[in-house]
Amino acid sequence: MPKAGNGFCFSLCADDYALSPAVSLGIREALTARRLSATSVMTTMAGWHREAHDLRPFHPEAEIGLHLNLTSGTPLGAMPCFAPTGRLPPIGRLIKAAYGRTLPEAEIRAEISRQIDAFIDSFGAAPDYIDGHQHVQALPGIRLWLLETLAEKGLTGKLWLRDSGDSLSRIIMRGGELSKALMVAGFARGFARMAAAHGFACNEGFAGFSAFAPDENYGQAFAHFLTAPGKRHLIMCHPGHCDEELAALDPVTTSREKELAFLLSDDFLRLLDQRKARLSRLAIIRN
Repeated sequence: MPKAGNGFCFSLCADDYALSPAVSLGIREALTARRLSATSVMTTMAGWHREAHDLRPFHPEAEIGLHLNLTSGTPLGAMPCFAPTGRLPPIGRLIKAAYGRTLPEAEIRAEISRQIDAFIDSFGAAPDYIDGHQHVQALPGIRLWLLETLAEKGLTGKLWLRDSGDSLSRIIMRGGELSKALMVAGFARGFARMAAAHGFACNEGFAGFSAFAPDENYGQAFAHFLTAPGKRHLIMCHPGHCDEELAALDPVTTSREKELAFLLSDDFLRLLDQRKARLSRLAIIRN
């Protein structure tokens, strides 16, 4: 594992690129300032093809991944059972169906394939990694269909996958949004083992759960994210600017601007220096 003095290296990933033009603009600002090491894109969004062009100059210095989306906006193809109205279901309904084993396998497999293809078609390369909007990649059923789809496309071992879980001890030591971290760790249990069995590496250590509250002290929250890092530590974040498209699609709005402001600030750099932490692409961080 690369060292930062006696400290550690970690990956900082901005989720939701292409969710709206303002979100994408904010993420590119953070990439330009070298305050991120990765960003995950939503290929289901109407602006993805245009936004892909503006993202290419940041690669490969930053890793660019697919943010698998099964809960926001519209799918890339018809899903008459899963999304009969043309709109993807909310996360609560998806979790219930996943654990109830009532997900339409063929439809979801096809949508996973379409989203991967849309990434490659617009970006001109396969994603460096895959994660999921609201952590859908880790849900029962979906995780296996994702792994098998990647194998069918010849991508085994050629990218890494986000494990949205972490050990109980690290979650408790880190504090912050404990209920969210514990809930996601619960439905991500076994994901890394399954991924490894299919030939894919994962991060080891995961943080970034936020209250998304306008009055949250994000700098203080970020200090928690750096606590008890794993050997291949990954922190998610959600920076960006707000616009009408974002407000129509997602409840997380003004907190994105606070996250962006912190990442671009000297306070962010001072915190990394205090913790002896350094940004790195996850693919080059070794156990």
